[in-house]
Amino acid sequence: MYPSSAKKFYSIILLVVINAGAYAQITRKIELGLNAIAFVYQGDLTPSRIGSYKTMSLGLGVFANYKLNPLFSLKTALAHGRLKGDDSKFDHPAWRQQRNFKFTTPVTEISESVLWNIVPGRKLTPYLSAGIGYAFLNIKRDYSNFNPAYFAEDGTITQGLATDISHSLPKGLLVFPVGAGARFAVSNTISLNAESAYRFNSSDYLDGFSQGANPDKKDHFFTHSLGLIFSFGKKLGGLNCPVL
Repeated sequence: MYPSSAKKFYSIILLVVINAGAYAQITRKIELGLNAIAFVYQGDLTPSRIGSYKTMSLGLGVFANYKLNPLFSLKTALAHGRLKGDDSKFDHPAWRQQRNFKFTTPVTEISESVLWNIVPGRKLTPYLSAGIGYAFLNIKRDYSNFNPAYFAEDGTITQGLATDISHSLPKGLLVFPVGAGARFAVSNTISLNAESAYRFNSSDYLDGFSQGANPDKKDHFFTHSLGLIFSFGKKLGGLNCPVL
């Protein structure tokens, strides 16, 4: 390599390192965010393993991040939306049109999660998250269009429905959100954010039905969100960039 070419090469490398350090310097300890959230129910009233997108509903969320270091953050989040399930939205299998169970509930969830920034200090930063939360519910189940004559030969569903009707519904559930997302830095203080999170819980009455549906399958829900993140506070870490 000729000396002039080598000089250009090392100059490019130096600029890349300086730019990386400069971006690392603008990472701040405190962040506030606002999200639009899609709530998706997954349980007995949908045949799809990926949830009931036919009854998906929109909500809002706010959150605060506190960065422990460039790799890990604590996220406190508040989300509000609605979950819905409806047998009649699905033609297959045919018995869903005869069972006709449905439910709806508002969801207000508060949660605390740990975020792992996989490749911190870049404009596009993917991350993973896991945490614990509590979802406040007000479940309204509807079996008014149930056709008992269709299930007369097998009384399992009818008997199960009677059991469900006598079962009290939870007013809230302990949930365990696990998710993945990415953020893109638009400026030093503003980022775009996209995330999907799945909620594990231990109840089969999120949709109001269990014995009359599938008592061996727990109900869950997940969310997809898009939003903005605003960074504040003291700068976190970073490199001292030379003056050019």
